[in-house]
Amino acid sequence: MSALFLPLDVSTLSRPDEPFSLNVAEEVPVSLLFNGIFPYGTMMMTPADLKDFAYGYCMTERIVASVADIRSVDVAETQDGLSLDISIKGAALTRLMRRDVRMRTGHSSCGICGSETVPAYDAVAATPLPDGPRLSVVAIRGALHELRGWQTLNAATRMVHAAAWADRNGNIHMIREDVGRHNALDKLIGARACHPDADALHGGFCLLTSRYSFEMALKTIRAGIAVVVAISAPTYRAFRAAEKMDQTLIAVARHDGQTLFCGGRRLVW
Repeated sequence: MSALFLPLDVSTLSRPDEPFSLNVAEEVPVSLLFNGIFPYGTMMMTPADLKDFAYGYCMTERIVASVADIRSVDVAETQDGLSLDISIKGAALTRLMRRDVRMRTGHSSCGICGSETVPAYDAVAATPLPDGPRLSVVAIRGALHELRGWQTLNAATRMVHAAAWADRNGNIHMIREDVGRHNALDKLIGARACHPDADALHGGFCLLTSRYSFEMALKTIRAGIAVVVAISAPTYRAFRAAEKMDQTLIAVARHDGQTLFCGGRRLVW
């Protein structure tokens, strides 16, 4: 398996004769293959938590209805990267093979790239998200304060995104990091889906270190995530989707301030 980061000898422009070591995150092509017969695409990603990615990607892409439709995920090394052979049930494979052809290579698992159509902001899910538990603003601020300590790969490289899950008390229980923000989110969604009985991984909220663009909203809504806290701002289309699907969206979230965009009824001050 590939290393997650590698050291390089570099220098600054102001001091070219004084080299120093700098860690840079690795990214590798990861090819998706279904049931050993149907190639679906190649993603560039951090080579970690790939089985989590497979589960999350299949769910947010609506390749499967639930993790029960996935029989197995096998990771193998290729000549230049890795491959994921995902075995899914026959009905799901039939539906997948009948889909419109998509672009076979993507920078990350954005969920839209290569598609012939993009869902309207008010048609990303059949029904609005359920109410779920009410969350305190104190818990959200506590999770934001705790987040940096969980970003181990970013601490080494200062260049990767993270998606984390915190419980209703603001305690972080899980994080996934990747060079691609979509990949990190799919990994988190997949990891949560594989632990359906873990109370701490449900009824809380998702933390994102990236901007909240429409494809990120699409993934969280399809995963049934009712509360999202993003470090950067949302796009207008992402906001409209969150508002329409009754998602609680807090963004531009820093230690010293957070902005509520919609869904304030789930919050307690």
